[in-house]
This record gives sequence, C-alpha cells and structure tokens, in this order.
Amino acid sequence: MAQPPLLTLRDIHVTFGGRPVFEGVECAIHPGDRICLVGRNGSGKSTLMKVIAGLVEKDDGERFVQPGVTVSYLPQDPIMPEGQTVHDYVHAGLRHEEEAHRVDICLEAMKLDGNRDTSTLSGGEGRRAAIARALVSEPDILLLDEPTNHLDLPTIQWLEEELQSFRGAMMMISHDRTFLRKLSRQLLWLDRSKIRRTEQGYEFFDEWVEQVLLEEEKELTRINIQIAEEERYMLKGVTARRKRNMRRVRKLADLRQQKAARVHMQGTANLKVESGESSGKLVIEAKDLHKSFGDKVIAKGFSTRIMRGDKIGLIGPNGAGKTTLLKMLTGKLDPDSGDIRIGTNLTAAYFDQKRDNLPQDATPWDYLADMGGDQIIVHDQPKHVVTYMRDFLFEERQARQPIHALSGGEKNRLMLAKLLASPTNFLVLDEPTNDLDMETLDLLQEVLAEYDGTLLLVSHDRDFLDRVVTSTIAVEGNGDVQEYPGGFEDYLSQRQIKEQAVAPIKTKTVEKPKEQPKKSKGKLSYKDQRELDMLPSTMEKLTAEKEQLETAMADPDLFAKNPDKFQKTSDRLNEVQGELDHCEERWLELEMLQEELAGN
Repeated sequence: MAQPPLLTLRDIHVTFGGRPVFEGVECAIHPGDRICLVGRNGSGKSTLMKVIAGLVEKDDGERFVQPGVTVSYLPQDPIMPEGQTVHDYVHAGLRHEEEAHRVDICLEAMKLDGNRDTSTLSGGEGRRAAIARALVSEPDILLLDEPTNHLDLPTIQWLEEELQSFRGAMMMISHDRTFLRKLSRQLLWLDRSKIRRTEQGYEFFDEWVEQVLLEEEKELTRINIQIAEEERYMLKGVTARRKRNMRRVRKLADLRQQKAARVHMQGTANLKVESGESSGKLVIEAKDLHKSFGDKVIAKGFSTRIMRGDKIGLIGPNGAGKTTLLKMLTGKLDPDSGDIRIGTNLTAAYFDQKRDNLPQDATPWDYLADMGGDQIIVHDQPKHVVTYMRDFLFEERQARQPIHALSGGEKNRLMLAKLLASPTNFLVLDEPTNDLDMETLDLLQEVLAEYDGTLLLVSHDRDFLDRVVTSTIAVEGNGDVQEYPGGFEDYLSQRQIKEQAVAPIKTKTVEKPKEQPKKSKGKLSYKDQRELDMLPSTMEKLTAEKEQLETAMADPDLFAKNPDKFQKTSDRLNEVQGELDHCEERWLELEMLQEELAGN
C-alpha cells in the first residue's frame, strides 16, 4: 500500500500585482521523493517552492502538511544575520538539542569556522552556512533553491554525496544539469501556470518534453500555422538550444583532438614554436610558471601553450588560485619566475559578473546602443536593438525599462549581450554561469560554440564545461596545476588513470605482473564501419528533406488550402526530425567506439 504524501497542494492560486502566477496548481511530495522542479525563467519556480515551504501566502487553495512533518528550506539568496556566529546560525536549524553534535559535523564538512560572524562571510561562504543549517536537522522534506550557486566543485561533489544519503524527501531547483541528473528521480514541470509530473529523473527531461510537445502539436493543427509555430518555439526553446548539430559536434571533437596533440599528460606543453606561423596564431605561451604568496603556493612549474581558437576551462577549489593564474596568463600579474608570452593583435573582453559597470538607471536600449539611435553593431553588421535583445531572450517591452527593474539573471544576460556584440578575438569569462537560468546557459553555450576566437573560462558548471571547452586546466592547490585535453569528464578520467599509474611507485613491494600477450589495436566490425561510412550521406539527405518540409510548413495558407497535406507534412517533419536525431546519436556512438578501440 502506497504511503500517504507528506505534503499536498490542492488547487493553489497565486497572483502578483494582478497577474496570475499559478492557477489551480496541484502537487504532492511523498516519502523518498527526489523531485527536480523545472520551468522557463520567470515561470514562478521559486515562488512555488516558497508556497510549499509556507513562506508565501496563497490567494486560494489548500496546503496540507502531515502532523509532525518538518520542512527545511534553502533560499536562492540566503540573507546572513548580523551579530551572530556561524555556529549559532547553523545551530538554529536543529530540531532537538541532543543532536547538537551535528552542528560541528556540518561546519567541518562545509569548511566553515563556527566562531566567525555571519556578516563577514562571502557569498559562497554564506551559502555553505545556509546549506549546513538546512541539513543539520535532517528534515522530513528538504527544499533547495539553486543550492550549487557560488559553490566550488569539491563542495558541490560533497553536497551531492550528502544528499544521496539523505533519508528524507527532497525538492530542488538548479541550473546545474549534472547535479540534477545525479540526484533527481521525479520531475515537476511548471508549464504555463500548470504542473506536469513524471516519475523519471532529469536525465529524461528532454525526451519527456518532446513527447508532450508532439502530443500538443497534433491538437494545434486547427490553428493558423504561424500561431502554432510561435507557441511551439516558446515551449521548445529550452531543449532546442541544447541540441548541437553535427557540425558543432565535429568541430568540438576536432578542436579537442588538436589540443590533445599539444598537451602532455602531466600538464607540460610542447613549447616548440613552428617557423612561418601567421601573426596572431599564438595567443599565450607560458613556460615553467611559479607563483606564491607567502606560504601559499599557487603554481609550481606550470607550462601551457594556447593557440587561436582554443577554449580553455579553469577549474579548482575556491582559494586554490584560479583567478591568480588567470591574471598571470592574461599579463595582469607577473609570475615569481618563468616566462609569459602574449600573442599579437589580441582584442580582449572580460566578464566577471560583478555588474559594477552596469548603469542601473539607464535602459537596456541605451546601454546597448550607447552611440545613440536604434542600431547596435554586432560583428561589424548593424542590427536593431530590439532584434538583438530578442536573440538574448528579452521581450520588446523590456527595452525601455530601467536596468534596475531586471532580475539578476536578466542583468547578466544583458551584460553578455553587450560583451558579445563587441569585436573581440579573446574572451575571458570568470564564473559566467552563476545565477544564470538554463535558457541563458543554453544561449551562452550556443554562442561560445560558434565563437571562432580564443576563450578562457572559469566555471564550476561541469555540464557547461563538457559542452564548450577543448581542454581543462585544473588548479588543485599547493602549486599543483595540470592541463588535460577535453572537458570536465575527460579531466576526471585522465586524472584517475594518472593516479593509478603512479600508485605502484608508492607501494613498498609490488608483485611483478605476469606478462600478457600484446593486444592488437581493435577496430569496428564490418557492419559498424559500413554504417559509420553511410551515416553522413544519410544525414545530409534527411537534412535536405527537413528543410523542404519546413519551407512547406512556413506557408501560412497551407492549412486553409489543404488540411490533409498540412497534416501529412507535419507528421513527416516529425518523423524526419526523429530519424535525424537517431542518426546523429548513432554517429557519435560509433565515432566514440572507434576512438576507444583505436586507443586500446
């Protein structure tokens, strides 16, 4: 017999300023649930979570909590009280005094000094304290709104492990897809003021949304095609931007392969400069860098060579020295020893998310078109301000609103729009993914994938790194700085291989393994190889057919003139898109298998 829900919402209505946020929302949290709450930016996810937490008053409906059930809530932007120690702040989250020993356990795990005043904590430290307070009581229901914001990778990984062993029910909002894939088992989709639920985790979100949209498309055939397509775009924007076409996949794979040929496994680089290189091809050359501040060692003998078009990710714990290394690589800080060579004809642009230079009383229109008029120059081409803003997911009405009226994520999006419009061949992005919603992350990833300049990116977003960078520089602490070809998952696997390789050296006695016969390099079966050879031409044909079908569907009079043809064209377009997606996935699978076999 199924257990009754711990908490239930029935027919919830919430309005702000006369505008409905929810209408008739119903949902339940059961024991053991691991719910991921998703929805478009501005759909009201945080408001719904506050209703569940009992912090926002509903206009109508019922919120029922089983007697004795405790609910703990982590806000998106925790406000730290003044005049209180971190220990006392976390202790306030306890239910029972006999569990006071858990306060020190949580503080140690979060690497926090319990004697510090909460008002002195940085943004990341304050979030760690708030997480400790939410976890310390082991509540029956744990509500987490963007828990990974401003956390470094080791802390995020610790939090994942802690939550995986958490015994209560949990609901989370996050833009960290890796975090959601690891932890979620159910999905709540807040869609047009309604809630949809599926008993699958975030890993299946794209597939589920496609099914929902396909069902809705069949019901929309009676509506004018232009209206239907606009509605479909609004709903599908989240997943459509996330799908990379084959050209992008091949481009990233080629760039990673080129980078792998230049990067040595232990982090040293081939510093030999080929003769006859064109001016500007070399962006940064660093050799044997050493840097320390007192007893704190940042880099100890680090070398790298960054070429035009490379996209480099910098990762590591907070305080390990990522920003210091970034400043050395860009010539803003001198190393204690070693050589830095900066390439020629570089036009750099920097993004640090502090928003210090964002004029709060100006409008986005004035901020973007700072030379006056209604045009902005984007890559040497004039573009209307509103058109350009739409590219960054803004509505036309927002163009004339003051910037201070925008949300934090919208302000970041506006800064990115300004930054990416400027002519630049060298982007330096320090934590650009903090506070960004998934739509903006998808947009930024799309722009960076198409960007033909050089990129230095500091980020704790593992999925974002995997989608964008060609190599990863890991600043591990104590002077250990290594470079690994590929994204974050590549870094993890290569570091594991490296650690396994050096492990026998530390062992006092190592039994010599029996000599095994040499294993020849493998290759694809005849059937798989033939399929791999045939797929590109198949995809080209499907792409051409898809373009023809889309052109036919773009005719606004097609439905009125011939409803049957409209329906057949729509059905065939869905079939072709499905076949194309399958072919792309199969091509990637075979390419990866071929690479793996060749490396054995």
